[in-house]
Parts: sequence; structure tokens; C-alpha cells
Amino acid sequence: MNPNFAPYAYGTRSGITVIDLDQTLPMLRRAANLVRAIASAGGQIVFIGTRPDLRPIVQKAADRLGSQGFHVGDRWLPGTLTNKIPLFGIETVKETKVVPDLVILLNPLSNMNAIHECAIEHVPTVGIVDSNVDPRIVMYPIPANDENTRTAELIGGVLSIAGREGVALWEAELKRQEELEEKWNRPNYYGS
Repeated sequence: MNPNFAPYAYGTRSGITVIDLDQTLPMLRRAANLVRAIASAGGQIVFIGTRPDLRPIVQKAADRLGSQGFHVGDRWLPGTLTNKIPLFGIETVKETKVVPDLVILLNPLSNMNAIHECAIEHVPTVGIVDSNVDPRIVMYPIPANDENTRTAELIGGVLSIAGREGVALWEAELKRQEELEEKWNRPNYYGS
């Protein structure tokens, strides 16, 4: 067990660390609120899960967010955030937003390159941290078993549904702004 994980451990049994779910639940809620807030502000969210069993989970999670959700199911390409111009081209970097507003990692230990690049680019990170992981590697840790596909599916589902709620709030706000603009741009009946 990583010594920094001790506050999230309930204890050990037969040499296996038991994670304290009383610690997991509030941290999952905090992460869900963060995802909802970023999505409701129009932010882009990337789900990363690079094990073969995590690929459909991150794809489904990103699909729930529509145009604001993205996923990486294969290997994270080093330099994706820190070496944008050679990777995407100068025109793409100038015209398109390349750096996401939030990155969610379902297997953070395998994606240390992504975590490092997010830290350099000041992108907040959410990650499932197991007892063998230092929870300080991500900004918003969620203590849980990162080797279990069902755990990743549950946490990815909760976070993506929170993101979908945020996207709905964002779309409602855009619609409200369009209606206000239309109201102010149409002529009134008093001669102006």
C-alpha cells in the first residue's frame, strides 16, 4: 500500500487493503459536481482508459457528452498537449481548441504521460486511485479498485451522466441567449 493512500484505507484483511467507501463516496460526488460544472460552462472533457476492457467504457462515457466529450482508448500519444503544433499543425492549433478543460483517468498509473502533460498545461485531472497509487498524482482522486472493470464502469458512468446533465444546462443556456438576442433584434410595433 502506498503510504499516502492510508487515509482512504479502511484496513487490511489477509494482506489485501480494504478501501473505505465512506471516503470514496464524497470524493465521487465532488468529482461529479466538477464534471457537471465544467460541462455546463461548455468545457471539453476527455475520458482516458487504455486497457482493452476500459475502451468501451470511455467511448460510452464520451458519447454521453456529445460534442463536448472525447476519449482515449488506446495509448496516450506523448506530446498531445505539450507538443501541439508538430502534432496537429499550426492552423489547427490556432483555430481549434486542442487542450481539454478536464481529463478523467480510469487507469492513472498506465497514463502517467497524460497526467504529466495535464499538469504542465494546468488541466484538472480526476482519477481512480487504488491502494498502490499515490493519490496526489491527480487533482481529484477517487479511491477505488482500478483493476476492476465494473468499478471503472460505475465511476465512468456516474461522471459521464453528471457531464450529460451539465451539457443539458449548457444547451439550455445557449437556447435562452438565442431567444434573448432574437427578442432584442426584432423590430417592435412602436415604429423603431
